[in-house]
Amino acid sequence: MTKRSFFKINYTLLLFAFAVSMQSCIFGGKGKGDNGELIGVQGREGWKQELPYGMVTVPPGTFHMGQADQDVASSKINMNKQITISGFYMDDTEITNNEYRQFIDYMKENAGGGDITVGGDSTIFMRYRKVLPKIEAEQDIMDFLYPDTAVWMNDFTYHMGDPMTTYYYTHPAFDDYPVVGVTWKSAIMFCEWRTKYMNVAREGEGKFPMPNYRLASEAEWEYAARGGRDMAKYPWGGPYVRNAKGCALANFKPGRGNYFDDGFSYTNPVGAYFTNDYGLYDMAGNVGEWTEDAFSPQSVPLVWDLNPTYYDENEPKKVVRGGSWKDVAFLIETGTRDFQHQDSARSFIGFRCVMTYLGRSAGSEF
Repeated sequence: MTKRSFFKINYTLLLFAFAVSMQSCIFGGKGKGDNGELIGVQGREGWKQELPYGMVTVPPGTFHMGQADQDVASSKINMNKQITISGFYMDDTEITNNEYRQFIDYMKENAGGGDITVGGDSTIFMRYRKVLPKIEAEQDIMDFLYPDTAVWMNDFTYHMGDPMTTYYYTHPAFDDYPVVGVTWKSAIMFCEWRTKYMNVAREGEGKFPMPNYRLASEAEWEYAARGGRDMAKYPWGGPYVRNAKGCALANFKPGRGNYFDDGFSYTNPVGAYFTNDYGLYDMAGNVGEWTEDAFSPQSVPLVWDLNPTYYDENEPKKVVRGGSWKDVAFLIETGTRDFQHQDSARSFIGFRCVMTYLGRSAGSEF
């Protein structure tokens, strides 16, 4: 063997040894403490979702979505369909004037600092970003987010709405009443702000972010309103709107020209009536509630039967559920569908938020 051949063999062996050592470095081996086994990334913090303040748990389940009684309007837009809903958290009441004021005050304090459009990272926000307003100055807040207090005069012909216009949103007497005069777009923006506001605080404590707040889908809203009672006509389960003593079970319009039989001429403070079996107040009456879904008479047979949501950013009509203080009994049924334009602010429409539950679909959490 020549000296040159000997050197060539040794050089090859050195290269092979180097390659083996590099492979060990790249792929872990004993240096990683896992003996080359697939064990996942170690040291990650566990996750147990916390129930946010003011929310209740809506467990997963299957129910029959759609009309729970005869189709009085003969609309044929809400035929029954069995669907499954995953678990989520939901505000136990509608968002109040004082809670919405916290949102407005925060936005005002941060105005003038460039683009203060809140959130922006959720799939829902991205889905509708083309139609949502861009908030860059305090005037934008007043134009797009501040409740339209004039709705109390504009919604009704020859109605003395001046006192409600003056006091309903601003006076502390109405702090615990549901906010009204907010558009569907404003409700989406509120959800995005609430998400960011909470997760900034959690980040400061070194915690993982919580899922985004959002509006309920139409299916989620109806499922929650029934309170686990499949085919229930009203959230309390029974087919009647009064109890055995003749007391109204919700804030609605009991008869022609009769608004006060339920105890309130207009809206009621949130939580004035009994909850349904999920602990939710005012799922019938008080104010109607925005949902995320676009409205279409054909949407029920089109959507999937697992967590259905009908979204269409080009459809300005959005689903409103629950009926209100000015509506007859048919409109406060759990299965009645209604809608308003996404830019409409009305004296009888508010909203509440939900949050997706991350984790097991069933367990001790529920």
